[in-house]
Amino acid sequence: MPRPPARRRDRHGRGLRGRLVPPGVPLSRSRSEQFDDLVLDAVEDIERHWEKELAGVEFAVEDVPWVDHSSPDEVVLDADVLDDGSVPLARVLPGRREDGVDHPPRIVVYRRPLEIRAHDPEDLADLVRDVVVDQVAVLLGRDPEEIDPTG
Repeated sequence: MPRPPARRRDRHGRGLRGRLVPPGVPLSRSRSEQFDDLVLDAVEDIERHWEKELAGVEFAVEDVPWVDHSSPDEVVLDADVLDDGSVPLARVLPGRREDGVDHPPRIVVYRRPLEIRAHDPEDLADLVRDVVVDQVAVLLGRDPEEIDPTG
């Protein structure tokens, strides 16, 4: 006996739900996309004044810090990590040459630890900017007030 076609409605008879917000509206962007925008805004502001020094530096966003549990001797928190307690908020990975390939310097900002510490969207924007400024200062070997005098 052939099987009846699958129903296209949920158990309450309302049918499939679509997007609640049309694409292109700021509300339709995910939290991670909004966070990426905050980091990008902070980086663009800093690059206006430090364009030559930051040429070739990569900026990245990761959801959470990655820890290699297979090597217990690895030091996770070192001088290049900005942390709050024992939770990394961002990390500077200096440029290096490995196996004949150049790896440019990279600043990694961790989204979830910063979102958890922020009280509201404005606080998150300020926190992201402060973290990016601090990491650029570490990378360039300068004082954070020199990188962002307005901060």
